[in-house]
Amino acid sequence: MLLVPGDPLNPRRDDPHFAAQGAAARALGVTVARVDHDALARSATPEQAAAAVAGVPADDDAVYRGWMLTSAQYAAFAGALETRGVQLRTSPDEYRTAHELPGWYEGLRTVTPESVWTKGSDLTELLKATRALGGGAGVLRDYVKSMKHYWTEACYLPDLTDEAAVERIGARFLELRDDAFTGGFVVRRFEYFTGSEARTWWVGGRCVLTTPHPDTPDDLPTGLDLIEVEPLVAELALPFVTVDLTRTTAGTWRVVELGDGQVSDWPTGQDSTDLMAALF
Repeated sequence: MLLVPGDPLNPRRDDPHFAAQGAAARALGVTVARVDHDALARSATPEQAAAAVAGVPADDDAVYRGWMLTSAQYAAFAGALETRGVQLRTSPDEYRTAHELPGWYEGLRTVTPESVWTKGSDLTELLKATRALGGGAGVLRDYVKSMKHYWTEACYLPDLTDEAAVERIGARFLELRDDAFTGGFVVRRFEYFTGSEARTWWVGGRCVLTTPHPDTPDDLPTGLDLIEVEPLVAELALPFVTVDLTRTTAGTWRVVELGDGQVSDWPTGQDSTDLMAALF
């Protein structure tokens, strides 16, 4: 079964952003049910989570394709579904592992930029973590997201030894992320990349699709090489993930991000049937 968000303006329809995926699943004979994402996003109680999934029929293999949820919200979502006899293919623990960088970093350490992180939003802890990387440049984010569209003011750290700048950029990052700040600060060593990113889609530890990254939907890089990445992603044993890769200026493919496939955006212009066929 495929679970998609309902349209906030008309809950009897799929959210327009996921409507093509819902239609593709139905055409393949897959049951599609709608959930109330807004209710999930504010599900502070089991009763609220239950209301969000009230129209979902029982099924022993459900995959969500929808808007991002925090790990806590996803756990509430899974619990509410379980009471209705619905088993998500991705467990709450597996979702957290894929969704938050500390969960997957160790498994992909050799193919992704060196990273350190804190627990919580204390800027003093950010400075301590940054010192562990030594000099050079870095990129700031939290466990799930950067503010790359605010590159110079809240993302790029040109000199990791400039603690005043690190603290200023960290404070601005916190201001922009506000209540969405997740887990703690992450500082990644800056690497020089060239060209666009490829988004690879993995089901059961196997790469089943390669698409452009949603930020560059008309630009799919060529020559993608997964020989180093494939066994590492398989070893993570996660049901459904995406892995974004790009090349360094030396031509080496590097992992930029791993994410839970249920909340990874599908690039515009790509046929949703390909994704649904790979999942079901």
